Amino acid sequence: MAGFNKVVSSYEEAMAGLQNNMTVIAGGFGLCGIPEGLIAQIKKMGTNGLTVVSNNCGVDGFGLGILLEDKQIKKMISSYVGENALFEQQLLNGELEVELTPQGTLAEKMRAGGAGIPAFFTATGYGTPVGEGKESRNFNGRDYIMEEAITADFAIVKAWKADKFGNCIYRHTAMNFNPMAATAGKITVLEVEEIVDVGELEPSQIHTPGIYIDRVIQGNFEKRIERLVTSKGA
Repeated sequence: MAGFNKVVSSYEEAMAGLQNNMTVIAGGFGLCGIPEGLIAQIKKMGTNGLTVVSNNCGVDGFGLGILLEDKQIKKMISSYVGENALFEQQLLNGELEVELTPQGTLAEKMRAGGAGIPAFFTATGYGTPVGEGKESRNFNGRDYIMEEAITADFAIVKAWKADKFGNCIYRHTAMNFNPMAATAGKITVLEVEEIVDVGELEPSQIHTPGIYIDRVIQGNFEKRIERLVTSKGA
């Protein structure tokens, strides 16, 4: 990398500095919009003791699920864990700590972390196990619980296009958690389908400004379908 050019040529360079026991925020929803190559690089590095923050943990054998195979994840902060048998096994065996967080709350925890907001109040979860042990307050006759923001040592995200300065555009539903995740990492690594020259992206279309991005790498994506359902012919 030189100056504002944030493009790196290898996954080793993209994930340089990741160490055991760090916290990683990963964009994606199910298998949609996940940084496949960056996850594979973490698998290759063998980094363990990780706390991973993401909507879910992929599926068996793909996405974040591959990091469970060698027990690289110590704690998972997520909102949905229903597609991964190995995840369930490690949870029930006490090998994996899980902190379940309502989906909207999880997104706001990332956004708040990126905005420098340490905590916020939400009505979601009040009076349920989600709110146990958390500060609560009443505003205008309604009860709320306080949720702390989330930041991470690394954020790994996926976009459709980016320029060499890291300005990027997400495509359709693949946006999901990626914009919030991108702002919440001390080091944010962006994996994209296409890298273009500075000035080629329409400024009004940019979703995440390059100021939030530290490294950019162009990847090749399998884009696996999480669950394929077909109708029976007449």
